[in-house]
Amino acid sequence: MAFSRLRKDRIAVTCAVVIVLFLLMGIFAPLITGIEGQSPTAPNYNLIGNDNLPTFYANSSHWLGLTSNSGYDVFARFVYGIRPSFLIALTVTVVTTIIGVVLGLAAGFFGGWIDRVIGWFVDFTLSLPFLLFAIALVPIMTSYLVPGGEPTSGQVQKIRIFAVFIALIAFGWAGLCRLIRGEVLALREREFVQAARSIGAPTKRILFKEMLPNLTSVILVAFTTALPAWIGAEAGLSYLGVGISLPTADWGLDIAQGQQQMQAFPLPMLVPLAGLLVLVLCLSLLGDAVSDAFNPNTRR
Repeated sequence: MAFSRLRKDRIAVTCAVVIVLFLLMGIFAPLITGIEGQSPTAPNYNLIGNDNLPTFYANSSHWLGLTSNSGYDVFARFVYGIRPSFLIALTVTVVTTIIGVVLGLAAGFFGGWIDRVIGWFVDFTLSLPFLLFAIALVPIMTSYLVPGGEPTSGQVQKIRIFAVFIALIAFGWAGLCRLIRGEVLALREREFVQAARSIGAPTKRILFKEMLPNLTSVILVAFTTALPAWIGAEAGLSYLGVGISLPTADWGLDIAQGQQQMQAFPLPMLVPLAGLLVLVLCLSLLGDAVSDAFNPNTRR
């Protein structure tokens, strides 16, 4: 019934089509940029003037122009920029969903000291400042992973990506864990759970065969609403210089680089900004549609 309602929702269908187009753009990025004949990481210093700005706005070889300083192709970086944003956000969403569901099930079902310990970790995690933690994590990890030496650009890139994963995962599971715990507290008193207990069903079966299927709608809604949030968070960290670094293409990084030439050449900033806005908006609207479709009290 929920998927039938989704298929009748024009906004949800439109958003799903746009999201699929972005995914296809990331998957077939080499083929798409091959039509233009440019690379996202190849600098064009010969096309940059003495003022560190491109010598032209756009032409047949560079459809959306070049970035300042290094002269990276804007179109190629836009096409490739979807890859790190979506891959990091999707991985973080999957991992945090698994952690949040498992810990929420354990806290709500067992109660007692298990619930208190998990609840303490949830409260502690939610009390930490996410942005300060993410900014401080990169130099700390660099000093531990590359002791007494100057890290290479490749090492810095790997450390930054790993730090983004750690920061997002560390803060992403707590909210879902608290939500699942509340749902499980209500489910464990239901008749089918009590019947399973009375016939001696093992705890594993009660948790993953009886309770978990009844949490599908909650988990799916949480998943679809978390994905755009983590895409925006990853782009924000890259914009602040904490996430991915040059020459890798990333929308948040390209927005930060493009603002330097916003007055004379706005495309290097506006193109990735528009892509990020459209993708996050479509994912958010699709998440709202999924929430409404699984809510029996909603009539669209």
